[in-house]
Amino acid sequence: MFERLFALKAHGTTVRTEIVAGLTTYLTMAYIIFVNPAILSKAGMDFGAVFVATCLAAAAGSLIMGLYANYPVALAPGMGLNAYFAFSVVPQFGGDWRLALGGVFLSGVLFLLMSLSPLREKLVNSIPRSLKYGIGAGIGFFLALIGLENAGVVADHPVTLVTLGVLAVPGTLLAMAGFVALVAAQYRRVPGAIMATILGVTAVAVLLGLQPLHGIASTPPSLAPTFFEMDLAGAISAGFVTIVFVFLLVDVLDTTGTLLSVGQHAGMADEEGKLPRLRKAMVADSSATIIGAVLGTSSTTSYIESAAGVEAGGRTGLMAVTAGLLFIASLVLAPLAETVPLYATAPALVFIACLMARSLAHLEWGDVTETAPALITALAIPFTYSIASGIGLGVISYAAIKLVSGRAQDLNWAVSIIALAFMVKLALQ
Repeated sequence: MFERLFALKAHGTTVRTEIVAGLTTYLTMAYIIFVNPAILSKAGMDFGAVFVATCLAAAAGSLIMGLYANYPVALAPGMGLNAYFAFSVVPQFGGDWRLALGGVFLSGVLFLLMSLSPLREKLVNSIPRSLKYGIGAGIGFFLALIGLENAGVVADHPVTLVTLGVLAVPGTLLAMAGFVALVAAQYRRVPGAIMATILGVTAVAVLLGLQPLHGIASTPPSLAPTFFEMDLAGAISAGFVTIVFVFLLVDVLDTTGTLLSVGQHAGMADEEGKLPRLRKAMVADSSATIIGAVLGTSSTTSYIESAAGVEAGGRTGLMAVTAGLLFIASLVLAPLAETVPLYATAPALVFIACLMARSLAHLEWGDVTETAPALITALAIPFTYSIASGIGLGVISYAAIKLVSGRAQDLNWAVSIIALAFMVKLALQ
């Protein structure tokens, strides 16, 4: 059965290797079942329901990717997009997270339609590489700011906007120690280092009496508070065009980059660097976003952590299926997820930001017309506390700089339209 579904022999792998690779992938990304409910609950969503939605969305996405596309890629609600959902979109619309879920659903539908047409490839190719790198780094900086705030390292200030927090408190000290331990563990290639750090900091907090232990395992919480609660009619009528576009753009760019990176690492690419069944993989990813919105979570996307499973020998969808089944098994861990304090997830957020910031190394530093807009994008996202505003300012600056520098030939129709659209939006704010 496994051979018929996944063509194991053709990919030079075995059932045992794929299962071990799936377990490895799960351990590297299971932190999301603790972090995602913590972030979305800040937007007023029910913690337990979001926990269940996170597990089920990750399971559904991974199973579809494995069974339909036969790709060694696992999925879960994406970091960065969940922060944009909770801290930008929901506050912008008066705290109504149902509207935000409607926006996620619509972006998933558009992504699915694009995946079934050549439009996806045209959109991805139309965004300059420098801006793609800037967007990736900017989202990382956004996560870092949230993580430092959760840890108590950064605090607000009426004059300077931000300032150094009070470091000599137990939670902040534990968060800083956790970050150091996480980086060291990752350097030593410890499997599941992120998840181990979150659980380790939580365990110390419980032992010191800083955090009550709600339990380890129990019957999963009810999904009812978030299931099918998206407000589609409101999202369509509430001026959600820009928000849906940002959800869509970030999801498309993130998914494309992840699939290409993991697919090439797994040796799936042909001589021209093209991947087989890429359209199926895109359909699987966009379908997961739709399912996640119905369940009650922010955009579900392909995880670059799948590269850890590929490194362990994973080559087929059986790896993704294994990870998906483990996410289903995680449903009983709701009390443990509720025990995890925000400062225990802070090291993970800051560390992921460090990984995402590496994209800036790929910039063409000799061409200031490329690097300046990319850096504006990367800096504007955290400083405006909005991924949408950061992308908008980046695209506008890219178009303006190219025009004034006499490099109008570097602009394409898509960038020009996006820049004009963001200019209109910012002017009407």
